[in-house]
Amino acid sequence: MEGLRKLGLIWWLLVLSEGNATIVEDDKQALLEFVKELPHSRALNWDERVPVCKNWTGVSCNGDGSRVIALRLPGVGFNGPIPNNTLSRLSALQILSLRSNGISGNFPPDFGNLKNLSCLYLQHNNLSGPLPSDFSVWKNLTSVNLSNNGFNGSIPYSISGLTRLASLNLANNSISGEIPDLHLPRLQNLNLSNNDLTGFVPKSLQRFPKSVFLGNDVSFLDFSVSSPPIVSLPPQHNTGKLSEKALLGIVASGSVIAILGFGFVFLVCCLRRKRDVGFLGKLEKGRIMSPEKAISRGQGANNSLVFFEGCNYAFDLEDLLRASAEVLGKGTFGMVYKAILEDATTVVVKRLKEVGVGMKEFEQQMEVVGSIKHENVIELRAYYYSKEEKLIVCDFFSQGSVAAMLHGNRGENMVPLDWETRVKIGIGAARGIAGIHGANGGKMVHGNIKSSNIFLNSRRYGCVADVGLSAIMGSLPPPLARAAGYRAPEVMDTRKATQASDVFSFGVLLLELLTGKSPVHTTSGDEIIHLVRWVHSVVREEWTAEVFDVELLRSPNIEEEMVEMLQIALSCVVRMPDQRPKIGEVVKMIEGVRLIDGDNSHQLCEAKSETPTSRTSPSLLDSDY
Repeated sequence: MEGLRKLGLIWWLLVLSEGNATIVEDDKQALLEFVKELPHSRALNWDERVPVCKNWTGVSCNGDGSRVIALRLPGVGFNGPIPNNTLSRLSALQILSLRSNGISGNFPPDFGNLKNLSCLYLQHNNLSGPLPSDFSVWKNLTSVNLSNNGFNGSIPYSISGLTRLASLNLANNSISGEIPDLHLPRLQNLNLSNNDLTGFVPKSLQRFPKSVFLGNDVSFLDFSVSSPPIVSLPPQHNTGKLSEKALLGIVASGSVIAILGFGFVFLVCCLRRKRDVGFLGKLEKGRIMSPEKAISRGQGANNSLVFFEGCNYAFDLEDLLRASAEVLGKGTFGMVYKAILEDATTVVVKRLKEVGVGMKEFEQQMEVVGSIKHENVIELRAYYYSKEEKLIVCDFFSQGSVAAMLHGNRGENMVPLDWETRVKIGIGAARGIAGIHGANGGKMVHGNIKSSNIFLNSRRYGCVADVGLSAIMGSLPPPLARAAGYRAPEVMDTRKATQASDVFSFGVLLLELLTGKSPVHTTSGDEIIHLVRWVHSVVREEWTAEVFDVELLRSPNIEEEMVEMLQIALSCVVRMPDQRPKIGEVVKMIEGVRLIDGDNSHQLCEAKSETPTSRTSPSLLDSDY
């Protein structure tokens, strides 16, 4: 009997397993039909040969992998109405986020089948028509955001039946009519601003600040219900000259008070405007900035990140601005932040300053940069453009920059870069620059080569960051800036970077790897030393051994290789641009110095994010990621 019971249990488990597999397969087919019928600009890694619960971008399943319970695809570039009978078949779906896309049409009527839905995010799309009349079908809803669409009609009273609702955002639509008396005890966040609502704010919602109702023709006080009492003035008996003077004094005082009040309001508005313009200037509570301040009407923004092909990040501008953030440093072209999103994705965000081109030129340059797919070039993942702010997003490299490794605090736990690693940094960086120079019909220029823009991949080969930004900035920084030590002589005069000046900057990077010294540094006597001039003077006096980093002199049998690398570096930093080698020639020369790990091919540049630390190393503050 015991054996029969075990066989029965096994049979039941097999049946249950087959049933689960069938159900999740139905979910998979629904998703494939959805993405097939709805055009989108970003590629998704949805492969029908791979289980839907195994690394499909934006898809999350329950614990046993039997159902899809969350779909997050913000900023994918969807364009058009949601196909019928696709997403509505995901009956176990709890979270749906399709925000920051170009989805159009009416609210999908078949979404009523998603009865387990708890979070619905469709903001920043092109949806129109009335809101669903019966919200009661989604009894588990806790958060709804339908803002920044074209919804019209009235606010359905059925929303009052959502007893679990904690957040409701219907801002920036064309919703009209009166605000219903929504008795929602758990509602904590509400935004109905910038609609066509009229009438009075019901008492149940008057606990919220007036800002959530701005942009509507609504009032907090119903005068038809509570009219102010009529006050009768007593008759005046003394109407002589004294009372006339008193009257004139009252009028004059009132005028002064009115002028002062107007001036105060004007000053407050000016200060508020000044504060709001630079919304990324400071971190707020450890975040880059709240989306409510960052995303607003009338700033010339498209309110969405533009992602490049092959990028599988599943977040949008709102996610990015809500992310936990810390400042990595201030680079040549702007502030640099490390942003950690809710799903633990870690990216680097650069806020560009003093961009010298318009939107069209900016987007064209970003498209060129985003098309560069090279093993030793850090890919641009996304960008954002508005009148006030320009952002670029790329992968986070947990090991830090070469500048941090060479010049950071060398404490007890600091391991100096050995010769083999320095050669690999040089090889990788040279290959990356060669790949950049070959882009855009061979016309591409980096313009800002330096050690704080070189990072290491998992095999410790150099990878180049900050590609192509010099072409869109107003001008290069002044000669006294920290990057001046990398600048070719002709750039100091013309302030325009070229491929030849990139070679010069790379030569300075090689000298930095060889000497361990910064391109511009000071002695104990506060004397300013320029690395290129110093190396030339030492070599001229035939004291070549004095050039090399003392950390390298501890390694045996590398003197000849170091001298070869020094000769390559010196050929790159000659004064006349036409006498410098092309970067492709430099790659071959460096590869000839040493064969490392039998490597004759480019190494994959992998960005791996680690668990974020509570404090950034001071050596990263010079980063120009």
